[in-house]
Amino acid sequence: MSGGATAAAHGERKIGFWTCTALVIGNVIGMGIFVLPAALAPYGFNALIGWAVVLAGALALARVFSILARALPDAGGPYGYIRHTLGDLPAYLSLWAYWVSVWITNAALATGVVGYLVAAFPALGALPPMWFAQGLLWTLVAINLCGVRTGGGVQILTTALKLLPMLAIALLGGWLLLTSPASYTAHLPATPINLGGVTAATSIALFAMLGVESASVPAARVDEPARTIPRATMIGTALAALVYVVVSAIPLLLIRQPELAATSAPFALVMDRFAAAGSGRWLALFVAISGLGALNGWTLLVGELTRTMADHGVLPAVLARHDRRGTPTLSLLVTGALSAAMIAMSYSKSLVSAFTFLTLLGTAANLPLYLCCALALMVLWRRRHEVCASQGALLAALVCVLFVAFAFVGAGRGPFLCAIGLVAAGLPLYALMRLRRRAVAGAMPE
Repeated sequence: MSGGATAAAHGERKIGFWTCTALVIGNVIGMGIFVLPAALAPYGFNALIGWAVVLAGALALARVFSILARALPDAGGPYGYIRHTLGDLPAYLSLWAYWVSVWITNAALATGVVGYLVAAFPALGALPPMWFAQGLLWTLVAINLCGVRTGGGVQILTTALKLLPMLAIALLGGWLLLTSPASYTAHLPATPINLGGVTAATSIALFAMLGVESASVPAARVDEPARTIPRATMIGTALAALVYVVVSAIPLLLIRQPELAATSAPFALVMDRFAAAGSGRWLALFVAISGLGALNGWTLLVGELTRTMADHGVLPAVLARHDRRGTPTLSLLVTGALSAAMIAMSYSKSLVSAFTFLTLLGTAANLPLYLCCALALMVLWRRRHEVCASQGALLAALVCVLFVAFAFVGAGRGPFLCAIGLVAAGLPLYALMRLRRRAVAGAMPE
């Protein structure tokens, strides 16, 4: 039985348009946006060109997921899209890598939020940081154990809160444009525009848009998925992209390039310089809120993803069980435990550098899913599926394939090779689950 059929059979509560949109925005906009302007500052105007490349790829990717959701509304999300078109093995391997990347990301988010909460409320520094991070992680797991609607409500709230400081930056930038336009031309970046600079800037910015698939992952739990997922994916991606471009461009134009590149809190620098001094502490609070919102969204998604994989027989069937609210209790607990183990690793002095590398690996591990979904759309186009037969659908898939290839280059050789190894590491479990299914089928009376 598919994930969608399972949900319908049990009358589970569904996720609506606003929660899906909040998942996309909340998962795309995590903690990185608060330091991204500084990371891109050395590249000057190359960064803005790089953003144009990233946004084209992200919107093409969002378009791919939107078309697949309309074409295969009962497939249960990306796993079903890929399995329906490319087969069992590509579906399993891409979802396996993605699954691992999500619980690694959750560990990184919980660890990162601790530092910002301590900056906002210094008294919290008395708490042991590892246990503080563990407490945050399990609090979000507990919230999602209360049901997908509860987790979705928290996601809407945290998404709204995390947008407030970005709105403040945008309003400040607009006010300065009207009252002091010379501020934007006083410190123009001096870095010349060249292909190398654009490529380097793109490789940094492109990972900021990961998460555009967030509305389609829990497709089996979405109300009217053929209509809701495409709208939420495109609107959420476009809004997140708009936020990124605005809040990255304003510091780049208002702050001297060397000074912006050296700061660890570019938003705080802009607010202190042009608005009110001492706003850094408030910024730290909103960074923490943003991180918690992303942690909540990814916690919700990894639980649903685990259940979907178990429903399709590629993870142990016990992980597909859910309570009367439709909550995949065991899936949430298992993935929470895996994230908790990663948090413990991150606070081990001998493993800090390894953990940092794993967070980059977790990002690279998203890419096989994106590639396979683009190829899935190509297959449906070749089959002349009525929803996918247009040249626009093929163009979106081709742009998405190029985007993923560029992303792998930007990730670097090490993460690329490790991502391949991570995919291969799932093969033994895949073989074991296939043997078990054959054994069960052979034992059934004819």
